[in-house]
Amino acid sequence: MKQTEMKRIKNIFRKKPQWISEEERIQIIEKSSKQVSRGVFFATVIIITSFLPVFMLSGQEGKLFHPLAYTKTFILVVDALLVLTLAPVLISFFMKGKFRPTDSHPVNRFLEKGYEPIIRWVLKWRKTTLTVNILALLISIPLLMRLGTEFVPPLDEQSILFMPVTLPDISNGEIKRILQVQDKIIKSVPEVESVLGKAGRANTATDNSPMSMIETIILLKPKSQWREGIDKKDIIKELDTKLQIPGVVNGWTQPIINRINMLATGIRTDVGIKVYGQNLDTIARVSEKVKMALEGTPGVSDLFVDPITGGKYLDVNVNRPELARYGLTVDDVNQTVEFALGGASIGNTVEGRRRFSISVRMAQDYRNSVERIKRIPLQSPTFGEVPLSAVADIKFVDGPPMISSENALLRGAVMFNIRDRDMGGTVQEAMKKLENAKEILPQGYFIEWSGQYENLISGEKTLKIIAPIVLLVIFFSLYFAFNSLREAFLSLITVPFALIGGAYIIFFWDVNLSVAVAVGFIALFGIAVETGIVMVIYLNDAMEQLIRAKGNSSETITKEDLREYVVHGAAKRLRPKLMTVCVSLFGLVPVLWSNGVGMDVMKPIVLPMIGGVFTSAVHILLVTPLIFLMSKEYELRKYGKLEVHDVKH
Repeated sequence: MKQTEMKRIKNIFRKKPQWISEEERIQIIEKSSKQVSRGVFFATVIIITSFLPVFMLSGQEGKLFHPLAYTKTFILVVDALLVLTLAPVLISFFMKGKFRPTDSHPVNRFLEKGYEPIIRWVLKWRKTTLTVNILALLISIPLLMRLGTEFVPPLDEQSILFMPVTLPDISNGEIKRILQVQDKIIKSVPEVESVLGKAGRANTATDNSPMSMIETIILLKPKSQWREGIDKKDIIKELDTKLQIPGVVNGWTQPIINRINMLATGIRTDVGIKVYGQNLDTIARVSEKVKMALEGTPGVSDLFVDPITGGKYLDVNVNRPELARYGLTVDDVNQTVEFALGGASIGNTVEGRRRFSISVRMAQDYRNSVERIKRIPLQSPTFGEVPLSAVADIKFVDGPPMISSENALLRGAVMFNIRDRDMGGTVQEAMKKLENAKEILPQGYFIEWSGQYENLISGEKTLKIIAPIVLLVIFFSLYFAFNSLREAFLSLITVPFALIGGAYIIFFWDVNLSVAVAVGFIALFGIAVETGIVMVIYLNDAMEQLIRAKGNSSETITKEDLREYVVHGAAKRLRPKLMTVCVSLFGLVPVLWSNGVGMDVMKPIVLPMIGGVFTSAVHILLVTPLIFLMSKEYELRKYGKLEVHDVKH
């Protein structure tokens, strides 16, 4: 008797191929389009809503990911319009002839033959299935907690910027010699195509670099010409080992990100600790203490203090009593020093349409030492020529090479790059070291963490605030799609289970959590919910078939009937469900083997989507029908009938 009932149920879903009239064909197309229209509309709304955190990102991360969010949103809007308008018309043109049931397709038969025993086993061993899924979800949480954090994955710019810093009072000749030696050593590495270095500031008002700062741009050869088994990190390590010059602190970064960091935060390394106060000497001492506390921290490299003392100044201190004795004024001394040392404009020259000022000062031989400067003559009205040393004390004094200030406070900085470790873990350990260190900050002085870490904290705050709001919006969108809190929860529960695959794959791929990974999870949640909506629609359609066949009463519907109709509702249109998953996977997997420019950022976005699409598909195909069956059994037991939601809109 039971076998006969099962065959009867299968016959409801399996009909013989038959010719139908044109009117019936149009009605079927119209009915099918209406059936999925509501789900497609709200699925589009949900995916667009899931990208709301990306739109709310600001600063550098916003500039990087806004184009992705806008592009995906516009594509989804147009896609939804085409599905609701153009797709039914195209179907009416091309879907003609004899209509065949889905199980007549060989691919469908193969998929259902493999899927049906699995779903029956799942529905039989309910506790085991739910326990395995919950355990997999719980295990993914500590995996995520163990991952490192960073702002965004470093984008390979195919070049290197070498930024060493030396003593502030270095001479022009010495800095030129160091620059030439460094360029020669860098060019000796086989992977280096060309190298160009400069010391000091460029001929622009926006570059305030001191003479002690060197900027060397290193262009690399194509990767096909590199030595086997070597990557960019290995090249930097080799260069750093060869360029250990006494008195020079090496720094390694890339040209574009360096300029972005300096313009956005004023820090030219990955992380900087800004020290604020009222006295430069005290700030210098505090900065040195901070540096000493951070030395030896794993991941911290290129650690140095931005020099705020050590500059050399020529101090000309006028002796006023002597000035009066010789009949001179302070202005006489100032003008002489200006003309002799600094140079003064005495006129202009015109060459065609161009004008040039003419400046005059003493030759280099007469001003290249303190003793020669002391002998610069002054014309006294009573004593004739007198040396400058007769009316002024001349000496070199120490002072700040550059004065930096922010928010009306003097500022120093301790800078370092992060290598072979995640940014979040490195900074957290550095913070603990500074907290445990004693007597670093005197009263009235404070520190502030800056650089890429500042952007990391800003992005995390935005995501933490917006993500819960987005989940609420998605939940209410699902409620309006099904007019049921239970069905909305049934579709939304796929989100945490999509997290399982994403967490596992980024853990085993050794990827740090970043804004890029967060964007990947955001895109994943939308895809998972969309697939869940399709499954719930077809399960509700199976319940309508059951009610039409046996009525809506606990007296006529048995648990076996419910289970059989859920099995066939889940297996119904299995091929398009798997096609949705496969299209996502086939479009994303090739990114893992790409190695072009930009793949450093793309892979962290794609990885959680690949793993999450796989596990969410498994959950939707196996666990969603189980939870749906349990909820329908509860309805039948409590209310004596099934609550079926209209899926034909």
